[in-house]
Amino acid sequence: MQLLGHDKYLEMRAGARVVEQDEHGEKVLLLPDGTYFKLFRRKRVLTSAAWKPYAQRFVENAAALHRLGIPCPQVLQHYRIPAISRDAVHYLPLEGETIRQVIAGGLGEARADALRHQLLEFIHHIHSLGIFFRSAHLGNIVLTPENTLGLIDISDLKISWFALGPFRRRRNLRHVLRCREDREWLRKSTDWAELDK
Repeated sequence: MQLLGHDKYLEMRAGARVVEQDEHGEKVLLLPDGTYFKLFRRKRVLTSAAWKPYAQRFVENAAALHRLGIPCPQVLQHYRIPAISRDAVHYLPLEGETIRQVIAGGLGEARADALRHQLLEFIHHIHSLGIFFRSAHLGNIVLTPENTLGLIDISDLKISWFALGPFRRRRNLRHVLRCREDREWLRKSTDWAELDK
């Protein structure tokens, strides 16, 4: 982790487009060079986020996913910015479109069926690698130009040494089905419909 002064931070974010923000301020910036700058609030209370900040989790998870061969963002640098009480990760985005974006762009039924099957196989694969992606939904799983699937928004995942057991696998698959629009699209597949019972 590298300390980043306020002036240097302002210089880095000059000309950036705000991609995501909340009531606490900016969360994700798209920099003019096409890289991203993700800001994480520093937690002051005694929570797991205070012991292991989300920025650190993002960095560690990116490294672990790369080792496991799962496409994900490539971390360029990890910063602490004391002046704004934030940690930050500067990264190259994962090329491609989220599955939600692919669906919105229009798919023939044969291609949609193939993508539903590919998604289910991908989730089974990451489970076999011990990856539990608590925030899994069709907005943070990316179809890359190589027609492989990868993960973004990776702070909230856990990687264990062993494959996930049946309970955690089913629980994680049900996370993917939480969003109504995602569920309606996925349930057009018999395999996904069975998981939603």
